[in-house]
Amino acid sequence: MEFNNTQAIYLQIADYVCDQVQLQHWPPEGKVPSVRELAVSLEVNPNTIMRSYEYLQQQGIIYTRRGLGYYVSEDALRKVIALRKEQFLQEELPQFFRKMFLLGIELDELKARFEKFKTRQAKA
Repeated sequence: MEFNNTQAIYLQIADYVCDQVQLQHWPPEGKVPSVRELAVSLEVNPNTIMRSYEYLQQQGIIYTRRGLGYYVSEDALRKVIALRKEQFLQEELPQFFRKMFLLGIELDELKARFEKFKTRQAKA
């Protein structure tokens, strides 16, 4: 995993875990790699993984079974989508709107392009 300097590493790892859930590589009620396993795999300090897992527990995406480890919540996919949607609306959309405004892009043009995009995605 390549880390960037624009976001805390523990949040980037949380995004990675969310990706695994969203891609259904880690199914609901499935076991999540242990803190040590993921730390070795991603070449980070186990404390960083622990911080990521604590954050994801607070979001209800994973939970712990005492003595057994971490597991994906039954409704993790819905929670990941809701979390990412909120992050997009709060962080990325305002920047996107600013660029639209500065470039003089109107909503009608954007809507037409989005419809083309959806059509291509449906065929893929």
